[in-house]
Amino acid sequence: MTNDSTSPTRPAPPIGGFQEIDGRRIYVHRTGSGGPAVVFLPGASAVGLDYFGVQQGVSQFTTAVVYDRGGTGYSDPLPLPRTAAAVATELRELLRAQHIAAPYVLVPHSLGGLYAHRFAQLYPQDVAGLVWLDALHRDWDDFMPPAANLAAVEQMAPDREQWEQMRPALRTMNAELLADYPEHIRQSLIDAKLSDEWIHSGTAERTKLTEIATELQAGPNLPDVPVIALTVVGTDPAQQALTSERTLREMYDGHTRMDAALVGAVSHGEQRILSDTVHHRLCFDRPDAVVQAIRDVVDRARP
Repeated sequence: MTNDSTSPTRPAPPIGGFQEIDGRRIYVHRTGSGGPAVVFLPGASAVGLDYFGVQQGVSQFTTAVVYDRGGTGYSDPLPLPRTAAAVATELRELLRAQHIAAPYVLVPHSLGGLYAHRFAQLYPQDVAGLVWLDALHRDWDDFMPPAANLAAVEQMAPDREQWEQMRPALRTMNAELLADYPEHIRQSLIDAKLSDEWIHSGTAERTKLTEIATELQAGPNLPDVPVIALTVVGTDPAQQALTSERTLREMYDGHTRMDAALVGAVSHGEQRILSDTVHHRLCFDRPDAVVQAIRDVVDRARP
């Protein structure tokens, strides 16, 4: 693994390093020891180090891994979006190259849910358990009102001009979210998250959600492993400004039923509903709930 940066214009990670996969560098940072190893799968516009705080908690009892998918974060650029199979294959190759033994407890957030499910379809023997962090589901459209279906979500991403207008607010938000991070990580991450490259990759990953869901629907259900879903139903002021109260109610209800169906499909499934945070703040506001859910799945997955 290397720590160098390919280009002076691209941000260098403040911690962790790179693993070469298929001639490209994938950013990875691992802490802790023992198994099953816990692997975080970021949401769109998120990066591995957004989960640094909860990673530190998890590393107290097992190996904890954060990484950036190819084309996102500190990893080398790639055309986006990609198929879920390409993302899942890359992740398995990364974990093998890092000599992190399977099976793993996958912890997907948001868009990471689609990639985690594809990983589980392709490599069921490599999955010891799942902790679903308010994550996307292949059957999203079956549970959501038409105004919030995947095709609508694809259209919601801000364009370049809107991003420019949002930049000051994003800097303030990220500074607040990352307030407890070590300073050398915090400042580097805030600057990188506002770079054109990172903003563009976050938008690009959202553009083919319907196709990815269709890709997953052609494959099997999750393997019968321990699953805990954290379902977030806190009121998001940003969503309130863009969505009618009725649609929001239908979305929260649909999301709750969707996660209940997810955990109901396995022998050891459990749903935990959180009303005191919102989707993008889950790991920052409730690291205790996230780490506890991961600890519980790790304990259930251990032989």
